[in-house]
Amino acid sequence: MKWLILIIGAYLLGSVPFGLLIARLHGIDLRRVGSGNIGATNVVRALGRKWGTFCFLLDVCKGLVPMLIPPHLGLTQSPPSPLQLFGWLAVGTAAILGHIFPIYLKFKGGKGVATSLGVVLGLWPYLTICGLAALLIWLLAAFLWRYVSLASILAAAAFPLLLLAAIALRHDWTFQTLWPLFLVALPMPALVIWRHRANIQRIRAGTESRIGRKKPKPSA
Repeated sequence: MKWLILIIGAYLLGSVPFGLLIARLHGIDLRRVGSGNIGATNVVRALGRKWGTFCFLLDVCKGLVPMLIPPHLGLTQSPPSPLQLFGWLAVGTAAILGHIFPIYLKFKGGKGVATSLGVVLGLWPYLTICGLAALLIWLLAAFLWRYVSLASILAAAAFPLLLLAAIALRHDWTFQTLWPLFLVALPMPALVIWRHRANIQRIRAGTESRIGRKKPKPSA
């Protein structure tokens, strides 16, 4: 029953559209600005980097906070059993699905990158280490190519490979006990990449927005 309550609560928290709410407080409908997405990147376009960063942190917390609760309730041990991992991952998955398919917005939400980061950071150490490595890949890709979307796609694609590498390198991690991790490490990155399909088309067409690129001012 505790697991079920946590899963439902994580989904409802994940469904909270912080980007949309922040924009509305400034008199802006975020769905009519830029890409129309409700995530932090579009908040940057509408309100600037400060509010975009604030939205990003809130979206990360939507995934992180639910993941911190099970250990404090005694629902997981160290190391967790496969069944406990399954429940723990179900909580995180619910938060991500809440962001992507929010009940408050007729199931039309964001891309789930920031909330996914919160989830992986919260499942210490198994997903946290891989999540931090994926974050470094995101930062490097964003620095090199200046596309937030491309950086997110590359980080998501790398995550399952990073998890495989971590299990192979650490003698105290075994696939026999950690296999439930791949129930999230495979489909969730695939879902994040699928949500970026429009961005992929714009990158190929050369119309995707780059970090730091200023919109040209209209001529008088």
